[in-house]
Amino acid sequence: MSKPRVSNGSVNSPTHLDLQGSETTCWTDDLPVCHHSGVGFSTNQIYREDGNRREEHDFEDKNFHFSQDDVCLYGVFDGHDSSRASNFAAQRMPAELLLGQLAGKTTDEEIKEVLYQAFIAVEKSFFESIDEQLITRTTLQLQLPEGISYHEACTQYPDIINQLHTLDAEICGGTTATVVLIYRDKLYVANVGDTRALMVRTDEGGIMSVSQLTVDHTIDAEAEQGRLSTLGLDVEKLYQSKKIGTSDCTRCIGDFHTKGGYKDIDILSPAVREPVIAEPYVSGGFPVDSSSSFLLMMSDGLYHALQDATETATVNTDVAQMVAKEFNEQTTLNGVAQACVDKVVRIHHDSFMTGTPNVKALCHKRGDITLMVRNFNYFLPNSIGTPTGGVRMLPTAVPYGRPAVPPSITIPDSSSSFVNDSSQDEASTPVASDVSPLRSPSDSSFLDTNREQTRDSQASTSTYSTTNSTQSSEETRFRSRFYKREKLELDEDGRIEAYVDFTDFYRAIEAMTDSQRETLNNETKPKSGYETITEEPTTATSPTSSSQPLPGTSTADN
Repeated sequence: MSKPRVSNGSVNSPTHLDLQGSETTCWTDDLPVCHHSGVGFSTNQIYREDGNRREEHDFEDKNFHFSQDDVCLYGVFDGHDSSRASNFAAQRMPAELLLGQLAGKTTDEEIKEVLYQAFIAVEKSFFESIDEQLITRTTLQLQLPEGISYHEACTQYPDIINQLHTLDAEICGGTTATVVLIYRDKLYVANVGDTRALMVRTDEGGIMSVSQLTVDHTIDAEAEQGRLSTLGLDVEKLYQSKKIGTSDCTRCIGDFHTKGGYKDIDILSPAVREPVIAEPYVSGGFPVDSSSSFLLMMSDGLYHALQDATETATVNTDVAQMVAKEFNEQTTLNGVAQACVDKVVRIHHDSFMTGTPNVKALCHKRGDITLMVRNFNYFLPNSIGTPTGGVRMLPTAVPYGRPAVPPSITIPDSSSSFVNDSSQDEASTPVASDVSPLRSPSDSSFLDTNREQTRDSQASTSTYSTTNSTQSSEETRFRSRFYKREKLELDEDGRIEAYVDFTDFYRAIEAMTDSQRETLNNETKPKSGYETITEEPTTATSPTSSSQPLPGTSTADN
């Protein structure tokens, strides 16, 4: 396997942890979940001409999002050839980072070294977990005559071949990995493979930008081509096949057949050492401050599906814009992530059904999809935190013949409270009740009059329906026939009877100077909730180096 930089391959690695239990029950279930993050999923699909679809294999993506004391840890893993490696890595990686390994580490280099060693330790532990199968496999192979062909072995030794096939199924598979660590208000990221992490920031002028914090370790990457070339491999052949073993990634955790058995693969056999490695690209620490809007982590199934369907050259920006839009429409971060996944899935399927022959060929199938959204300072306007704290704005009736300057509504500055805003804590989000917290006997007729308008407005912003959708739907739980509209009578001046006295308001408007009115008018102009996101310029970097670039300059949008 790949040679680690220290002899034991780990920094304070735990030695007695049961990480080989059921996928449904594991030790990480007891870790506190980060409720400032949400996840969306979709299983892999193969499409049919009649519109139906089926899964090609079981779901192989895994993830975690934990928050403990002053440490936040997030991971997305995309398995291939089974979920064994991705499941193992998702359980083992937190053990390599949250059990005291960060104690006393204060510099960026020290923390990045802990991340690096965690990847090496996870792979070492994974191969140790299949030692028994590897020993049995070697014993069976020694029972076959030297130089015998596979066809002859199947004919003369069928029992041995069947046992070897069973063992190969148990030890096969690897996984990509992207891990983000937030420690002491700084963000660090490490990855192998092509799962991505994107940071979206907003500057003082309100302009948003997206930068890729990870490096894609694929045969398309020039830096990886150079590394493979130095090993003696024919990079042109690898590029044409788009595969290196059974995967298209040049770095991963696990995948014994491509690593320990690379000499048995014709295209890889000339290599002087293992061509597929588990050494991660590590970068950080990037400050987490008021400019940090949200972080995205995704498996390649998401951005590949969008690229294949739309042929976009700015897929990172497109995904970030989708997420920003869903922030304005969903009520939880899980809803934001799932709505974006559903939208990409629909675009991909529709492209197969209605696209050109070339598009149909690209969109014939897609991989598993995982999207994780970690919010920092981006507003989730429809979020409801608690029955008393999640205040909802109801329509306000204003008399006809309003003044030229619109009324001013003071809204507290949310920029200072987004990170710790309890309204983003999904665990505290209540089920909508039948009675509004603002409702009282004196305003019952007003609420009944406007409830249908509110319901119609919400219905117009609905997204694709899924079992995980958390689109606010309190008003749609009631049918319009349950409420009676009262006819509004106009007085001789063409106004309805006011339920609020606006005398003080008009008096305050008249007392303003021209400059004050202009300022008020600018402050109350409608503002778009959907900002344009531009991708920051990127420069080529070598993923084999641990020296780190600034955010937005480390990778290019594929």
